[in-house]
Amino acid sequence: MVAVLTGDIINSRESDTPKWLQKLKAVLTTYGNTPTQWELFRGDSFQLVTMPQDALKAALHIKAVMKQNKKLDVRIAIGLGAETHRAQRITESNGPAYVNSGEAFEALGKQTLAINSNDAHNDQTLNLMLSLALLTANTWSSTVAEVITATIEHPKKTQKELATLLEKSQSSISEALKRGGYDEIMHLNNYYQNLIATL
Repeated sequence: MVAVLTGDIINSRESDTPKWLQKLKAVLTTYGNTPTQWELFRGDSFQLVTMPQDALKAALHIKAVMKQNKKLDVRIAIGLGAETHRAQRITESNGPAYVNSGEAFEALGKQTLAINSNDAHNDQTLNLMLSLALLTANTWSSTVAEVITATIEHPKKTQKELATLLEKSQSSISEALKRGGYDEIMHLNNYYQNLIATL
């Protein structure tokens, strides 16, 4: 089983493309190589294949990176399932995971993150939890997004070390994580990982 993330950048034309594009490429590179595991297409769309247990964290990581620019956000659909054909380019690979991701992306509407695994019960539960988490994540300020990005990228660093890294006070790191609902969102990620392990 694999996870396929299909996404696009919201308000991509309202911002300096080279800057956000460079950041998007950098975050995608932490999850694999292009074009086998990730690829950009249509200017502001992307696809990434990863391990199922890493998919939700990857989606939140991408969101945090993009939301460091206050004009930008991202829509992402996670498709879970088999991969029946791995091509040289991810956009030519195939299987239920790719189909599920594409179908979930087409159905996103105003929702900015959704999961489709063909398990109606689990999908309904996870998507309800995601919609609640997004009430907070969709409102991340650029400062909160920067702190959450750093925390995801340096999971072993203490708040004090993160403060040094970002040249902020420890109290501002703590406050940003609280405002961003970081602990609650990571609890959701743990729930997702435990659920995926049973599939």
